Amino acid sequence: MKKRFPAALALTATAALALAGCSDPGAGGGSSEPATWPDQNADLSGTTLTIWAAQNSNTVPDSVVAGFEELTGAKVDVVTIPDPYEQSVQTKVATGDKPDLAFWQPTASQLTALNASENLQSLDDAPWLGAYDGDLRDITGILDDTRYAALITTPAVEGVYYNKDVFAAAGISETPANWDELLTVARQLKSEGTTPFFDFGGGTPWATQWWVQVQLADAAQDGLWDRVNSGEEKFTDETIQGAIDTYDGLIGEGLFNENLKTATFEDQGPALLAGDAAMAVQVNSFFGQLQSLADTAELDEKIGFFPISPTGNVGTFIPDQSNALVAFKTGDATREAAARQLLSYWLGDGYADFVEAQSTVSLQSDVPTPDGVPQALLDASASLSDSVGSMQALAIVNPDLYLNLGDMIQGTKTPTEVAEATQAQFAELAKAIGAAGF
Repeated sequence: MKKRFPAALALTATAALALAGCSDPGAGGGSSEPATWPDQNADLSGTTLTIWAAQNSNTVPDSVVAGFEELTGAKVDVVTIPDPYEQSVQTKVATGDKPDLAFWQPTASQLTALNASENLQSLDDAPWLGAYDGDLRDITGILDDTRYAALITTPAVEGVYYNKDVFAAAGISETPANWDELLTVARQLKSEGTTPFFDFGGGTPWATQWWVQVQLADAAQDGLWDRVNSGEEKFTDETIQGAIDTYDGLIGEGLFNENLKTATFEDQGPALLAGDAAMAVQVNSFFGQLQSLADTAELDEKIGFFPISPTGNVGTFIPDQSNALVAFKTGDATREAAARQLLSYWLGDGYADFVEAQSTVSLQSDVPTPDGVPQALLDASASLSDSVGSMQALAIVNPDLYLNLGDMIQGTKTPTEVAEATQAQFAELAKAIGAAGF
């Protein structure tokens, strides 16, 4: 399962401006008054709702749709939007074509890309907000103090998936407790003839960026992205440039798979599962690949997860479009209320069936996580409580860092050129949305 958000980001600012230019406040529907939230079981006979979904999220609503249609009499159509999903959605919305609901990456930058204040319903005061477990209520989905997205599943976390058998064979009984220990373990494994890390530079090398971002966790906690957002700090400055340099140095040291330049995402899971490599820095969607290759019992036996940061085990979270939904202002008050009702049901009476059907971690303290969710996913979810936001979560716009890092792997960009190209694109996108300092 590919992370799709980066592919659309190059056009984020352009699309955002297009959305702003096409929006008509008088036709946007809704009002400045607080929204009412219909009862979950209110009769909706004769009402049809449309949900836009990507190819990797179009079956996610199945259990909810079935339950909601039976309870209310509504009809819900799930429409698959072609990839690249975000770009396609922005293009359609810019021309006035809107669904009632859509899967959407709930980060501030991607809510900006949809021109949320003009096109999306406010979800402030939604009835399910008090049900979220711990800090998940406000971890994402908010732009300019208004809630526009409903989180339905656990945001992805960047961290290290590892093969337990490989660690055990090397006598490694404890997982690394910080970045330096991670590298110590990697070098020990290499000295014993084991490939420490598996990454891929072939295909679309979207996972390359995780290697930089986990190194920035401490800086992110110290306000790195606020400084980048204001133009006070740049990708070319020491902190981010240093992380890029380190990633390049690890490649040069031979800590990655020999076929790094040509390997693809499809190669990564089988390599880790077979023990051909010991570790992969990845996010939750990678684990979906592992689940397609092995059952829960085998995964629990072989695959573990730990978050990593320069000085500890702090994860870096990165919610994606499969984690959340937004409700559009369509200009039809009846359908807008029905869309809010569907969200209330999804995160209300329908939530237990939803997490059971998805075999996923529950976000709600009163809804138990179903049996059969692999331990590595539970560990990734548990790491959210003290995690820090990624570039995608905290930056005002998101440049194509992963593509530039892919060029570095292929030898067509130096680490310095990676930072320069990323900064130039970041500044261009920030200027396009009118960000101060650009």
